[in-house]
Amino acid sequence: MTRILVNLTCFFGCAFVGASMVLFTGWPLALLAAGLCFLATQHVLAGLARRGDKRATAREFAQIRKMTIAFQDQLDETRTRIGALDGLIDERTNAQSRKIVSELKVLESLMREFAGKISRGASEAQVKRVPSTGPATAYLGSFGDKNELLETIRASLEENRVDLYLQPIVSLPQRKLRYYEALSRLRDAGGAVIMPAQYIKVAGAAGLMSVVDNLLLFRCVQVLRRLAVRTREIGIFCNISAETLADAEFFPQFVEYMAANQDLAGLIIFEFAQDAVLKCGPEGEKNLARLASMGFALSMDHVETLALDFVRLKTIGFRHLKVRAATLLDGMSGAGAAVAAEDFKKLLSRHGLNLIAERVEDEKTVLQLLDYAVDFAQGFLFGEPRAVRDDASRPAAMAQPEPAPVIPFKRAS
Repeated sequence: MTRILVNLTCFFGCAFVGASMVLFTGWPLALLAAGLCFLATQHVLAGLARRGDKRATAREFAQIRKMTIAFQDQLDETRTRIGALDGLIDERTNAQSRKIVSELKVLESLMREFAGKISRGASEAQVKRVPSTGPATAYLGSFGDKNELLETIRASLEENRVDLYLQPIVSLPQRKLRYYEALSRLRDAGGAVIMPAQYIKVAGAAGLMSVVDNLLLFRCVQVLRRLAVRTREIGIFCNISAETLADAEFFPQFVEYMAANQDLAGLIIFEFAQDAVLKCGPEGEKNLARLASMGFALSMDHVETLALDFVRLKTIGFRHLKVRAATLLDGMSGAGAAVAAEDFKKLLSRHGLNLIAERVEDEKTVLQLLDYAVDFAQGFLFGEPRAVRDDASRPAAMAQPEPAPVIPFKRAS
């Protein structure tokens, strides 16, 4: 609009000049003069407009330059901060690595000392009770007798031939990985795996299950701290034996150790066999309740009877109940359940318990379990137990974990 008004002003001004010259030069020259005047005026105006545009463009470029410089300064500052943070992380990582190495050395030394003292004494007692030339019992596998197996267990503990295995637990119906169950396996000098069904009875009678559970717990903490760097949505079920639960000297130390690692509450679930819980007595229940008060959930497995006091379990701190899939599908009445399978999940929910169906081996079983609104499932269908090893061949989800502080071992008298 401004440009139009200026052009009209120039036009009328030039027309006035031409009209004025008519009196002196006549119409032809007057028109020519008016035209030349208008052209000259337009040329001047165009020059002024170009000059204004150049100034505006220069101002815009200057503004852009300022913004670019400011952005570059911010980028440089960010890079500097990132570099400082990387240095701090490296420094802390190196310090933590040195701490880890020191703790592992202490752990191995204590474990060898503890296992050696207790198992040698237990071995002597076993020799008095069981002839070394006696026949192998059904659960001893390839070992000649209990004393031979006990010696193998002792050597495995002293030489740290204890492996951690993890088996997935998935949610239903999504089949999303939600937990791992931690399992321990021993190896003899030749590398043969000794299963829990083989060593638990002998190790328990000799007072060695606290050592096995201790090492299992330590490694669970290692794996959890590594997993927690990437996600805090995956927890680990850590099995604690009946012998450890009943160990009046060790279990309080175990509770104290978890108090020092309370940041893992919600990620680690302590699992106890039903028989161990039912026989733990007031002191055992007190220890379990103390664990729960620190935020650690409890789980019950090896369930043989469903005639349970669910109010009591909730009060103690139990949040998970593992039941064999076969029991849910065909054996509820035989297990003493007060309700049918289709109502069992509702019963547990009223008492704050999650239902985990274990030993799930085929798709047909999964479809049946979905009818009962089962929360979680575990079994070879979803994954076999896999070893967590110290080499690069381990699965990515079970990568080299970061150790936690060493749990104090009880001393043998």
